[in-house]
Amino acid sequence: MNKTWLIIKREYLTRVRKKTFILSTILTPLLMIGILAAITFISVKNMDSEKVAVIDPDNYFEGNLENGKTITFDFVTNVDTSNFEKQGYSGVLIPPRTGFNNSDSIKLITSKNFGMSVSDGIQRQINRAMENNLISRELNIKPSQIDSIKDRAREVPYADMIKGEGDVLKQGNSGVAFGVGYASGFLIYITLFIYGSMVMRGVMEEKTNRIAEVVISSVKPGQLMMGKILGIGAVGLTQFLMWIILIIIFSSIIGIFISPEAMAQVQESQNGMPGSSQQGSEAIRMLSSAQIELSSVNWGMIIFCFLFYFIGGYLFYAALFAAVGSTVNEDPQDAQSLMLPITMPIILAIVIMVNAVTNPNSAMATWSSIIPFFSPIVMMARIPFGVPGTVPWWQLGLSMSLLVAGFFLTTWMAAKIYRTGILMYGKKATWKEMFKWLRR
Repeated sequence: MNKTWLIIKREYLTRVRKKTFILSTILTPLLMIGILAAITFISVKNMDSEKVAVIDPDNYFEGNLENGKTITFDFVTNVDTSNFEKQGYSGVLIPPRTGFNNSDSIKLITSKNFGMSVSDGIQRQINRAMENNLISRELNIKPSQIDSIKDRAREVPYADMIKGEGDVLKQGNSGVAFGVGYASGFLIYITLFIYGSMVMRGVMEEKTNRIAEVVISSVKPGQLMMGKILGIGAVGLTQFLMWIILIIIFSSIIGIFISPEAMAQVQESQNGMPGSSQQGSEAIRMLSSAQIELSSVNWGMIIFCFLFYFIGGYLFYAALFAAVGSTVNEDPQDAQSLMLPITMPIILAIVIMVNAVTNPNSAMATWSSIIPFFSPIVMMARIPFGVPGTVPWWQLGLSMSLLVAGFFLTTWMAAKIYRTGILMYGKKATWKEMFKWLRR
């Protein structure tokens, strides 16, 4: 045990003292937040306004098209559709002359492609105008009355409640659960690849440099493998915890300077709609609702489960990566061919996770969250939706138990492969040979 601890200590201290580790730990969260801040800034500041001429003799759109920072509507009696650019217009909107009860379409003639956000914004406004116009004509009421009725309907509070233990109702949080589940699963997916590959490269370097031959003379191969796995795992956990702390600190600082109104402007730029329109107020309402949902999330459970599946998933796969690294000589292509059976379950897990965050109760999501090859990623996508509830206690307990059992199994298998492979040179190992080593 003392020898294993010495290997863990050596692996940990050697890596955390490197300048690359320190720089990546500090710069990665800064880079992530910087990219998000840059996207937000560009979305708010870099809004080119498109001026659209509206030829509307029958007043279908009057009072229903709103001007904003990205779109300006100019009602005109006539404009030359073949030469509107010289008159300062980016496009011309022409409703059907015979009304909406026919097959004629509303035409938007443009000099360039506006892009999806602006085009969708124009289409939403046109649909709203058509809806108001038709309702007004059928029911003989003013368009302003229609807007008033719609506003009153939107103001009716909606509460997404989930029945918990003892029939206690709790605030639902499906929107936040989707985001947290997706982020958690994706982070574990990334870390499995990064730190698993780091273990494999470390084993390959020691084998190539003949360091393993010297170390194995005083340490058992299994101890060397576990020391390397746990040491690099501790490095990964340290880096990850530092990232979380730094992201929270940096996000809190940036959050002071970003108001819900600014986020509404981002929403507006994406929708091509005015800031004072229903889309802007809807964005603010969504942000307020998100804050309420965030307060209802069981963060203690999520953090505990994330750490468990982060560590458990890493240990489960790192042993397999170490086994592959011990069988590879100097040719990296050998490692790539042997890695495929290990990486395929990880890739498949991220595909299943996409389904799990949209439908956490599906049979695929449920059973995949229990199988050890997929559970670190898929279960973390389901847990934010509720434990118990979406994820019953028996499913969580079974998933954790199988992952721990799977870790012991993969470690035992990897140790037998490692013991033979680390001292084998000049010959390319195959999976068939590795299965033979397991039977020894």
